[in-house]
Amino acid sequence: MGLFRFKGFPGKGTFPHGIHPPDNKFFSADKAIEVLPTPAKVVLPLLQNIGAPCEPVVKSKQQVTVGELVGKGKAFVSAALHSPVAGTVKKPVMVTLPNGRHMKAIQIVADEDQNPGQMLWNKLSAKDWPTDCISIYEPATISKVIHDAGIVGLGGAAFPTHVKVMPDENKMIDTLMINGCECEPFLTPDYRLMMEAPGAIVTGALLAGRAISAKEIIICVEDNKPLAIERLRQITAQTVIRVAVVQTKYPQGSEKQLVKSVLDLDVPLGGLPSDVGVAMSNVGTIAAIGMAVIKEEPLTHRVISVSGGGIANPKNLFVPMGVSVGELIAYCGGLTKEAARVVSGGPMMGFSFSDMETPVTKGTSGITVLTHADVARENETSCVRCGRCVDACPMNLVPTKLAMASRYKDPALAVKYNINACFECGSCTYVCPANIKLVQLIRTGKQQVAAMNK
Repeated sequence: MGLFRFKGFPGKGTFPHGIHPPDNKFFSADKAIEVLPTPAKVVLPLLQNIGAPCEPVVKSKQQVTVGELVGKGKAFVSAALHSPVAGTVKKPVMVTLPNGRHMKAIQIVADEDQNPGQMLWNKLSAKDWPTDCISIYEPATISKVIHDAGIVGLGGAAFPTHVKVMPDENKMIDTLMINGCECEPFLTPDYRLMMEAPGAIVTGALLAGRAISAKEIIICVEDNKPLAIERLRQITAQTVIRVAVVQTKYPQGSEKQLVKSVLDLDVPLGGLPSDVGVAMSNVGTIAAIGMAVIKEEPLTHRVISVSGGGIANPKNLFVPMGVSVGELIAYCGGLTKEAARVVSGGPMMGFSFSDMETPVTKGTSGITVLTHADVARENETSCVRCGRCVDACPMNLVPTKLAMASRYKDPALAVKYNINACFECGSCTYVCPANIKLVQLIRTGKQQVAAMNK
């Protein structure tokens, strides 16, 4: 990675451990983003973020417009919710999210003859994004707009973004890192956004940098995306933003690993990037900041991939929150006869589900349809203590110990082995020759720890 060092970054462009699964980006990487036609209705879960759910501010039979506030995040770690369509509010319904959580949702029947998605995509992909007038926006104003627009992390974590840009005298931020790595196999929405709407990303990055008074702004991209790298370098050439090219490796897009790769800083175990003076956001989140501040549009739509060997015509789509997964699959030609499993997100960190009425939320980065060949796996056997999971774990944990503590229902032991430091990347499960479902056991262990602490 000599070229990486030549660009003036202290890191080596990589991090200890990790794995190299097939990226399978070829299904959708070259598919330009299409705007999904407006659905007949949307179903908006009141919880689409880490933290507390929002509270509805609309009633049944009420008429709403595109972008109108329908749910208010009253807790600090919460996010507002806005209607992606003009239409009529119906009685609230209960939905089951891919992670198994049941949640009340606002149901809106859309008016006919409208296409807000196309209008928003035209704004997002426009060529007129400014880079020279950011100083007219006060940091407090930018932070308030982010809060009011309901922006959360669109890389999958869905952490409310306004929390990240709030001033904290105890944690001064020196560097804003924009995560464009997209290391999860199959998924390509971030790549297509970098290719088709780089202006929104750059302007959003400058705004976010001003909000937190960052001295440096870095957009980080894996080296398997040369066209996106070149496009970003061209558009950032006259700005303070730099583009860091890192090695293609899983999970390069994890915030702790990316901080190590680029800045050679070690985020403490159980800590956050802010502990070492870094703030991090996904490219989609940053583009949403640009849309909210410059074009006064709240977060109502996002780009997702519908990909995999089990989908007839893989696509990248610009979709409204609340559209059903079944409608997306139908728009992509339906399932193939080889389809075996539908996953919300990618195969490493996503959740399998079967209800095609499941709505898209702010945290839905993609729908991956795996084939029978993809999911074929030998039966689980006993742990052979080969140590491969330890070699693969990017957090330097011992996944088998965490899994066994969970299996034997010993949450105190799981805490001793730092179970909450695991971010469930799936590297351990991927390399395990005994086919032990380590991540599933660790998720169960975290639930046991949470119950113990109540």
